Amino acid sequence: MELPGAGLAGARTPSRPVTPGQDISVRVPATSANLGPGFDSLGLALDLHDTVRVRTVEEEGILVEVAGEGAGNVPLDSSHLVVRALLTTLAAAGYTAPGLHLSAANAIPHGRGLGSSASAIVSGVLAANTLLPAEARLDAAGLLHACSALEGHPDNVAPALAGDLAISWETGGRFRSARASVHPGVVPVAAIPATELSTASARGLLPASVPHRTAAANSGRAALLVHALTHDPSLLLEGTRDELHQSFRAPAMLPSAELMASLRAAGFAAVISGAGPTVVCLAAGVAEAREAEGLITEHLLAAGSREKWRVLSLGVQRDGARVEVHQRY
Repeated sequence: MELPGAGLAGARTPSRPVTPGQDISVRVPATSANLGPGFDSLGLALDLHDTVRVRTVEEEGILVEVAGEGAGNVPLDSSHLVVRALLTTLAAAGYTAPGLHLSAANAIPHGRGLGSSASAIVSGVLAANTLLPAEARLDAAGLLHACSALEGHPDNVAPALAGDLAISWETGGRFRSARASVHPGVVPVAAIPATELSTASARGLLPASVPHRTAAANSGRAALLVHALTHDPSLLLEGTRDELHQSFRAPAMLPSAELMASLRAAGFAAVISGAGPTVVCLAAGVAEAREAEGLITEHLLAAGSREKWRVLSLGVQRDGARVEVHQRY
């Protein structure tokens, strides 16, 4: 995976190594972006996490170990996404890490629209920021911009950093975000297929423009969705109606599109998570979440594909990414 913002503003040739002997952990939640009409602007943190442990050592070289999701498939050298984000962030501050040991315990599925790349980038940026001396570290706004620049957009990294619901935008070349507290009655249920779908492939199916009427309708639903998520979950079905992207992407993930349509026809607020192909149902309460799980299972059994999907009832992650320092030096 390429880093769209690999040339972070202010980056300079690394000249100083960070202090060896540091030992830190970063825990980052999964995220679901778009949530229907909130294309490239809304994102929700989910109670599913990747954890990365980073150690700086005297011996030069990079050692990467991966357990869980992606094990056996992701690179185990400097091309690993967490390492690339980490080194890019250090370089922007004028530092490098000649000796680095990284171990990742991944629970977020890759290529499913649950923010695995955002989690990796946030892990790398936060790890780098913690390894730097205090005077060289980014503040919260700087961290959001750095992560968003590397990811290419803020909709996943913002909730990964802050938790809960994030409303993100770009202004004056800077990425910004506002955090909103999700109503305690909202229970996300994720139906995760075995097949992956790249974000670039899904984005390539979108039209260059849409009619003004469509854009206006979609903006109204996005505004309603924020209200539904934070104050009135009974409006989630209406609030998650999308006109901008899901129908255009459907040919690339027909089983997911069919499951989403089946759930919505039954009155459940189902959406494609991010670029897909995971389907997330935003249930209004635990009882409705259980009903949604049952309907998902029935649909998948009827389609003969139950064994190819995982169905998880996930809480909203109230806190975002967390860093734990085991040893400074």
